[in-house]
Amino acid sequence: MKKWIENAVFYQIYPQSFKDSNGDGIGDFQGIISKLDYIKQTGFNAIWVNPCFESPFFDAGYDITDFYKTAPRYGSNEDIRKLFEEVHKRNMHIILDLVPAHTSHLHPWFKQSMRQEKNEYTDRYVWTDREGRNNVDGIQGVTGWLNAVSDRNGAVAVNFKACQPALNFGFAEITDIENDWQQKPSDEGPQKNIEEIKKIMSFWLDMGCDGFRVDMAGSLVKNDSEQEETIKIWQNINGYIHKKYPQAVTISEWGEPTRALRGGFDADFLLSFGPSYYMDLFRNEKVLDFDSDTHFFSKSGNGDLTNFKRAYEVFYEQAKKGGMVCVPSGNHDIPRLSTQLDEDEIKLAFVFLLTLPGAPFIYYGDEIGMKYIKDIPSKEGGYHRTGARTPMQWDKSLNAGFSAAPWDELYLPIDPDENRPCVEEQLKDETSIYNTVKRLLELRKMHSCLGNTADFEFVELSDDRYPLAYIRNDSKEKLLIVINPSNKSVECRKTEIGEVIFTIGEDYKNESDKMIVAPCSAFVAKLI
Repeated sequence: MKKWIENAVFYQIYPQSFKDSNGDGIGDFQGIISKLDYIKQTGFNAIWVNPCFESPFFDAGYDITDFYKTAPRYGSNEDIRKLFEEVHKRNMHIILDLVPAHTSHLHPWFKQSMRQEKNEYTDRYVWTDREGRNNVDGIQGVTGWLNAVSDRNGAVAVNFKACQPALNFGFAEITDIENDWQQKPSDEGPQKNIEEIKKIMSFWLDMGCDGFRVDMAGSLVKNDSEQEETIKIWQNINGYIHKKYPQAVTISEWGEPTRALRGGFDADFLLSFGPSYYMDLFRNEKVLDFDSDTHFFSKSGNGDLTNFKRAYEVFYEQAKKGGMVCVPSGNHDIPRLSTQLDEDEIKLAFVFLLTLPGAPFIYYGDEIGMKYIKDIPSKEGGYHRTGARTPMQWDKSLNAGFSAAPWDELYLPIDPDENRPCVEEQLKDETSIYNTVKRLLELRKMHSCLGNTADFEFVELSDDRYPLAYIRNDSKEKLLIVINPSNKSVECRKTEIGEVIFTIGEDYKNESDKMIVAPCSAFVAKLI
């Protein structure tokens, strides 16, 4: 049987901001359950839920204190089991967010690791051999060091934030020859962590989840410049999981599919970091440079996808050997699509996102064009990312239908614009972003050559940087997708085109020796 991911279209949920069912101002599992029909009716058949495990929430749940227990604010383990069941009743799938590279500094494992006497957790974190060695040079993969206030003599490596001590998966290259604090991946501490990750994954798969999106997947082994040792660890973990749970899916936050897929992952994302040139599409390299218009889907026509195409073709060839390359609309870590795209540009961006190979990932609220809210106070370590995490806007009622709590008790403030988009209004408007997304998802489902695993090829229709054009093809049919986000028409080479099955904007025009693609337009057509 083929893995379900071959037909999956994902909807990403940031649980604390999606739907509050009990009026405490924070989204929860019951709230997600109440909106499963909306997700399915839109056209999604898979869900990714951001971290929902027990946590002090210094980093929005990416700092975990118990990998085997859900955070009470979302509900109990029984509540998430019910969520799994309700998802499956609708013939959908659900994956959780796995955080394997670190824990919270309040995790019981770390508290034991801080003790002076040798114990089971002494070597489960990356510790230096003595106090003050918190500025160790040349350690690749370590974002900082923390002199822990503990009985133990030494500093601990941290991942990203000071509240996230790094679990020990060893060092690919030992650079401190004179001391023995740098361990190998084959040592006892790293091996125990590998086995623990298998246990955690098995626990939730046994409960009913369908797989995992894996946070910071490429960061496990330190001083691993080519990531070969990290790849070996994931080959071990994924090999075990895929053998024990043949239908389980693992998707990596690696940002480099040529490595991630070798590690046994079913898919990898193109991200705002890494070598993919993802930021050339809808945003700018400096994610907070909101006024720039150098991305490809800007009407300015200043974009250039040369580097993106080159990188994507390499990744796609790797994926053909087994796996997928996934291009998301965004996520909880970067400003929303609408930050630099207007409504017309967003629709064209969705034509691209939903006709590419690989499993699409759409961030909650992007399907209605929710805005990035600037200058709101950081929440749970969000900083500039906080504005992309505001509550889902369901309707025109109190708090946009997100929660019945008083406004000052909401997890984050609602977009204050009285004209903010919401699901209720967009459902009524046939030309809305929402209905464009729904039409595209229906199109993808109707035409197998637009599916996750069908063939793909860029084509150049003009000598200009615009339009973007590519062919999707399988044994049943061949489709041409042409997208011109710029505000100028583009003269293209004459192309034999059959029936047009989807359009946005004006139709293209065929003249005697050329084809003219209208500004701010897109079409999907059968090839003769």
